Amino acid sequence: MTTEMTNSYTTEQGSETVLADIAAMLVSILDEYGIDDIAVDRDTRFHDDLELESVDLVTLAGLLQERYGERVNLAEFIADLGLEEIIELTVGRLVDHVTDALSVAEVS
Repeated sequence: MTTEMTNSYTTEQGSETVLADIAAMLVSILDEYGIDDIAVDRDTRFHDDLELESVDLVTLAGLLQERYGERVNLAEFIADLGLEEIIELTVGRLVDHVTDALSVAEVS
C-alpha cells in the first residue's frame, strides 16, 4: 500500500475509529498490569482514571507512531501542554489531536 493510500485511508476513518484504535492501544498497555476490565471513552483521563505512568505514555507514543506514522507525535503534543492540562488530559483530547494531525497531513 502506498503512503498516499495509507494517508487517505487513516484520515477518512474519523474520530470514532481513532477512538477505537486508541482505546485498544490503552487496553493492551493496561493488560500488561493485569487490568483488563477498564472502559475507555472520550472522557477517560490518562492520569486520574487510567493512572498511566510516563513509561506508559512512551509506549502509547510508539503505538501511535506505528499505527499513524510520523504525522502523529505524542511527545510534541504533550510538550505544548501545561502541567494542569497534562494531568487533566482526556482520551477525547488525544483523539481530536490525532484526527487533526491526520487531516493536516492529508492537506499537505
